[in-house]
Amino acid sequence: MPAWEPGVAASCGWRAPPCSPPCLCIAPHPCTPPSSHQGNLTCRLPPRSFGFCRCVWVRIRGPSLPGEQVSLAAHESEGVAAQLGNSPEIDPRRPRCLLPESAQIPQISYASTAPDLSDNSRYDFFSRVVPSDTYQAQAMVDIVRALKWNYVSTVASEGSYGESGVEAFIQKSREDGGVCIAQSVKIPREPKAGEFDKIIRRLLETSNARAVIIFANEDDIRRVLEAARRANQTGHFFWMGSDSWGSKIAPVLHLEEVAEGAVTILPKRMSVRDRERIGQDSAYEQEGKVQFVIDAVYAMGHALHAMHRDLCPGRVGLCPRMDPVDGTQLLKYIRNVNFSGIAGNPVTFNENGDAPGRYDIYQYQLRNDSAEYKVIGSWTDHLHLRIERMHWPGSGQQLPRSICSLPCQPGERKKTVKGMPCCWHCEPCTGYQYQVDRYTCKTCPYDMRPTENRTGCRPIPIIKLEWDSPWAVLPLFLAVVGIAATLFVVITFVRYNDTPIVKASGRELSYVLLAGIFLCYATTFLMIAEPDLGTCSLRRIFLGLGMSISYAALLTKTNRIYRIFEQGKRSVSAPRFISPASQLAITFSLISLQLLGICVWFVVDPSHSVVDFQDQRTLDPRFARGVLKCDISDLSLICLLGYSMLLMVTCTVYAIKTRGVPETFNEAKPIGFTMYTTCIVWLAFIPIFFGTSQSADKLYIQTTTLTVSVSLSASVSLGMLYMPKVYIILFHPEQNVPKRKRSLKAVVTAATMSNKFTQKGNFRPNGEAKSELCENLEAPALATKQTYVTYTNHAI
Repeated sequence: MPAWEPGVAASCGWRAPPCSPPCLCIAPHPCTPPSSHQGNLTCRLPPRSFGFCRCVWVRIRGPSLPGEQVSLAAHESEGVAAQLGNSPEIDPRRPRCLLPESAQIPQISYASTAPDLSDNSRYDFFSRVVPSDTYQAQAMVDIVRALKWNYVSTVASEGSYGESGVEAFIQKSREDGGVCIAQSVKIPREPKAGEFDKIIRRLLETSNARAVIIFANEDDIRRVLEAARRANQTGHFFWMGSDSWGSKIAPVLHLEEVAEGAVTILPKRMSVRDRERIGQDSAYEQEGKVQFVIDAVYAMGHALHAMHRDLCPGRVGLCPRMDPVDGTQLLKYIRNVNFSGIAGNPVTFNENGDAPGRYDIYQYQLRNDSAEYKVIGSWTDHLHLRIERMHWPGSGQQLPRSICSLPCQPGERKKTVKGMPCCWHCEPCTGYQYQVDRYTCKTCPYDMRPTENRTGCRPIPIIKLEWDSPWAVLPLFLAVVGIAATLFVVITFVRYNDTPIVKASGRELSYVLLAGIFLCYATTFLMIAEPDLGTCSLRRIFLGLGMSISYAALLTKTNRIYRIFEQGKRSVSAPRFISPASQLAITFSLISLQLLGICVWFVVDPSHSVVDFQDQRTLDPRFARGVLKCDISDLSLICLLGYSMLLMVTCTVYAIKTRGVPETFNEAKPIGFTMYTTCIVWLAFIPIFFGTSQSADKLYIQTTTLTVSVSLSASVSLGMLYMPKVYIILFHPEQNVPKRKRSLKAVVTAATMSNKFTQKGNFRPNGEAKSELCENLEAPALATKQTYVTYTNHAI
């Protein structure tokens, strides 16, 4: 405490305290000092001298009376040195007696909180011991954000208090971001009937904005709550009131249920004890701003004391340098004061004359039919909020929502509403997109797909035709049975290699044909095996090679038959290149063309396996698959099988041309049936294979179709050409005996003559007619035993 103490006036008598110059003498209401004038700018008091002590008088009047004013005047040449005061019944945030700036008289307010008073360009001599509403607005924004509200409405009483407060709140919310204003409603000074009901209806237009920020006087607050109750919106709105609401009972009296959960703010204060100037038996209740009144008086006293110490060192009373007091110099001392106030908080001013912001935060709670304002936190430069102490109507401690849009789910991006950053539409990332951030979706790399919640990408599963797949059962069964049957035929032919039937079938070409059939069956295992460099290379080689070997051998046989009987029509001489060696040479020449094409293909495009992510890239990425396969496109497959198809078609043409040859002389008819059936198989293969190119099961369908078609082609050749022979060899060995010898000349003559006889009407199933000569030739043979005719060599 400085060397001065405030004087005390009791029972309307003036008593001078012992003091060192200068001193402060306080005269409380209802004392009326001489020459005071109610409502004047200052209350002129005659200076009183006690020895060398010159007193500075402070007049305090009851805060409940109109024109309430506290002013401190230093009477030097009848001039005003400084002023303290406020007028709460007009506007609790602005001083009623605001001196013009041209007077250069410092002023200290104990209740004025208007933000515009911090403007040094207009109010450079104004200071206050209460915090500016700018701090209050910042504290309220911090509370809103702590409660995770981002969509609020505001209600303000018309006038500086309400409008400036809401303006400061909106400004702070924009600066900090994350809070949007849904509605900003103003209450007229003289509201018409139904005005408050209209305000509630307007607030309900944005029903998601359940939090309502109120900067209004007590009467307006009460009438807003009454309108909410009439609209049956009890519990819908969550109110946040400024210091005009604070912890007052009047605004919520008999409206406890509507006001339940309201969060209010009030500058940090305390009741003054031991220094109270009201008598113990007085009916007056201490007003909440007494603390700030005392701090304002002490701030001015500290400033004058420091000024006197610097300007009048060692002097008693005022020296010429302080007579009169220079307002500009006094302002500097006021702004530099720093002492502990009556509540124990430091009293300081910033460069704008504002005191630090210190607030208590309350919540109006109903517990067990008892209503009270409960302190839930404080704000001093930053927020200290004890959310666990809060209680909300209907939800207990669970924080209620006041948001424009619900948070987007994982995998959804925000599409912000223009001009309202807190409101957005949630748009899901579609297709193969994933969520990069809150506002962006991006397509996954080609070999990846989005995760289940679309917050990232994961590799697309890679599939191939497995050995245990249902699609592989039939091809593998046909291949295994076919290979076993082929080996059985080969073993039988080797075992009975020198028997007439084996010789008559042309042993050399038969073994070549059986090798081709075996490769056709073996290709199935290559098609189902896991694709790699070796597997893909073998597929290229053997997929078309097995069919080429088979059809090259059959083509050579049918061509030989055709040439022999065509030659017989012209002469009895044997055609060229019908010996076994020549037949093998022709066959391997045809096969070599296939091998040459494969070699060129290997040089141009080396074989390798690939993972095709486009083949099964479905619309729904959950079903997307990467297909591990060999680098054989559909076009390459057509080219690979095209040569075999050409051999097959050519062989079929020769089979058709030799259909009239007597069946006892050759194998033309079994070969013809084989080729007809094979053509039907491959005609069915083409639409199935290429018609499923867009199917999700393309890999399985095409592989199964291809392998089954190849196996069926081999089975047709094996069944029609060799199974009858094996049957006779094993079960009718009596028919596997040498036939009667006939020369090539006789054979050709019989074939030539058969074309000159009139054919009978008994047509065979394939449209062939049996000549009379053949009937006569066959009659004696059938009477004894079956006769087989061969033309594999000329020594028959």
